[in-house]
Amino acid sequence: MGGPSAEREVSLSSGRECAAALVGEGIEVVELDAGPDLCERLQDIKPDVVFNALHGRWGEDGCVQGLLEWLRMPYTHSGVLASALAMDKQRSKEVFRAAGLPVADSVIVPKSDVMAGHVMPAPYVVKPNNEGSSVGIYLVFEGSNGPPQLSDDMPEQVMVEQYVAGRELTVTVMGDRALTVTEILTDGWYDYDAKYKPGGSRHVLPADIPPRIFDLCMDYALRAHQVLGCRGVSRTDYRWDEARGEEGLFLLETNTQPGMTPTSLVPEQAAHLGMTFGQLCAWMVEDASCDR
Repeated sequence: MGGPSAEREVSLSSGRECAAALVGEGIEVVELDAGPDLCERLQDIKPDVVFNALHGRWGEDGCVQGLLEWLRMPYTHSGVLASALAMDKQRSKEVFRAAGLPVADSVIVPKSDVMAGHVMPAPYVVKPNNEGSSVGIYLVFEGSNGPPQLSDDMPEQVMVEQYVAGRELTVTVMGDRALTVTEILTDGWYDYDAKYKPGGSRHVLPADIPPRIFDLCMDYALRAHQVLGCRGVSRTDYRWDEARGEEGLFLLETNTQPGMTPTSLVPEQAAHLGMTFGQLCAWMVEDASCDR
């Protein structure tokens, strides 16, 4: 847990919650804040399974997965290729599009071009291509005075994506099963605070949406999990413009390391189906493996 990414604090929170839940299931746990000595410390501990509660770069982009494959230590969540592919928003979109899944148009462009002028008609969203948890999100609406002035910590290459209006929906996949559809209600954009601060958002599950849209969300999430090559738990997010019916449903991204904090969506969906948080974490340990 922890690690050096922009999502370090979320990862620490996820890690602590998962560790406590696993202890409650009778599993011996060692909490490990991932740093430059990670390889050495893992070799000293010699765990039976690594529960990967890292988020963001290095933790969910294939890097730590590659280290664990090298060490031949079974680990939770997706492997090297699926993790790297899902973390690269543009490349995962290409995979989704090839599989017939609906995604919004987007381009990868230099940060300087975005600040110099509109690279696509507004409304659009600017974000890093390889971060999660709504880190570094800029919304540009019609009638904006000018292009966004991005912060210094934004990468030199960014994604510019067509903005999709509508309702926020999400589906957890656990192994080979989609769990249910949650609608996320917020007073504004579903940003970092809305995701992780108590009261930042309200969740409706199962989502009060037409059965056809519900079924499509479930189907698309399982297909996305499969075409990326995910294993364990993943979560796929959508925007749905109900005025456009089925054509208004767009897959935003698939998260291979979804949050496991008290306000997180995956534990909530599992609980809705009768699985405690401890049981969910224990299932993830039992499901752990190496790809090779």
